[in-house]
Amino acid sequence: MAYDRYVAICSPLLYNVFVSHQACSSLIWGVYMMGLVCVFSHTGCMLRVHFCKLDVINHYFCDLLPLLKLSCSSTYVNKLLVLCFGTLNIFAPILTILSSYVFIISSILPIHSTEGRSKAFSTCSSHISAVAIFYGSAAFMYLQPSSVSSMDQGKVSSVFYTIIVPLLNPLIYSFRNKDVNVSLKKMLERRIFL
Repeated sequence: MAYDRYVAICSPLLYNVFVSHQACSSLIWGVYMMGLVCVFSHTGCMLRVHFCKLDVINHYFCDLLPLLKLSCSSTYVNKLLVLCFGTLNIFAPILTILSSYVFIISSILPIHSTEGRSKAFSTCSSHISAVAIFYGSAAFMYLQPSSVSSMDQGKVSSVFYTIIVPLLNPLIYSFRNKDVNVSLKKMLERRIFL
């Protein structure tokens, strides 16, 4: 989405050239390859771990970190792999998104009309807020030292980024719709006066 916003705002006349089927396919292929490399690396490292503790995972779903807590062998390599891939999977997209928004802001600032500038910023604000909520909660979950993180914090964070963030996305993106804003204002005015 950051690439789409960047091309739509910075090069609107060349949008069909930059956002072609080949470019979209390359982006999708890159994301899937990165995901497959991470999954196979974690799976390969999990094959060397021995489990001799309880067979009940203290979590809402079978996540990697709670699974490693059940191990009775050394999980140093696994935790290092979680930290490395977590850092890569969180900071690479964030830096890409932030750099695209730096270019977007640098192309928006010379716009002289206030309406055009506010329209361009409103197009990007919903995406930035959704990205900040998602990657912030994922970073909180996967980039904490194991000595600091507790299982209860991990449960709350995992519920937040797997359930709450996807539920918030339609709400965040619908605030750009004028009809939704008008309806929300009417609803809030009725509540205040009741």
